[in-house]
Amino acid sequence: MRTYKRWLPPLLLISPTLVLLSVFVYGLLAVNVQTSMTDNHTSAQAAGVEPSVFVGLQNYLDLLGSDSFQHSLKNLLLYTVVFLVGTMVFGFLWAWLLDRPMRFEGIFRSVYLFPMAVSFVASGVVWRWLLNSNQGEQASGLNRLFQIVGLDFLQNNWWNNNSVGIAAIAIPAIWQLSGYVMALFLAGFRGIPEELREAARVDGATEWKLYRHVLFPQLGPVALSAVVIIGHMSLKAFDLIMAISKPANYQTKVPAIDMYQLKASFDYASSAAVGSILLVIAAVLIIPYLIHLAREGRR
Repeated sequence: MRTYKRWLPPLLLISPTLVLLSVFVYGLLAVNVQTSMTDNHTSAQAAGVEPSVFVGLQNYLDLLGSDSFQHSLKNLLLYTVVFLVGTMVFGFLWAWLLDRPMRFEGIFRSVYLFPMAVSFVASGVVWRWLLNSNQGEQASGLNRLFQIVGLDFLQNNWWNNNSVGIAAIAIPAIWQLSGYVMALFLAGFRGIPEELREAARVDGATEWKLYRHVLFPQLGPVALSAVVIIGHMSLKAFDLIMAISKPANYQTKVPAIDMYQLKASFDYASSAAVGSILLVIAAVLIIPYLIHLAREGRR
């Protein structure tokens, strides 16, 4: 009876959350997986006029064997790498600079963080003009800037490139999220005890050795968190691509765009399969991170 009284109140407290998660998260995930294993590819089947049958993993095999979807996965990988490396490098450098005493630190911090306040759709409209592919006399945006300063050789077709066009879409994403990574690293720098810095200086460490051997190793957990967060955000790239490019553009499509297009054409089964594939990719990134946190918590 005493044990019953101990666990019943906490269970009642969290039961609404458990019910909501069960229905609207895990329940809908189960429905998505079930839909992805049917032949629900037409509007009649989507409306329930015609029946759909179970086909197992056939939709996944068709997607993964499709050249178009393979191109989307390659675009997603390229976008993730460029986005991740860019935000980590710029965010870390800005945090490193702001960690040192400097005038007008608050202004610089605000300038770096300001892009986060802009929606991806709004910034995408501006970057669509900046990344205009016109060159020569018709040049505008960055191509026009390169022309004015005599760097014509830097002009290119940006996101209209079939092979690496998606990398150009990562440029505005880097501009927008580097400030967030900077805030993470700056919090990590400021969280290191001042006594640790003073002890290293007393031992004769130069400023470079202080950062390299004492401070940088302390930022490992922050860097891991930033990688997981930015990597997860790259998987959801949708609105920025839609604002700069068009969903029908082959050169900039990613799995999220495929899912939108398949859903718009009433191909619910293939759209659900794309969503499940994205879920598996996200799990590959997040589950090791959660395991790492659990192990750290036991120590």
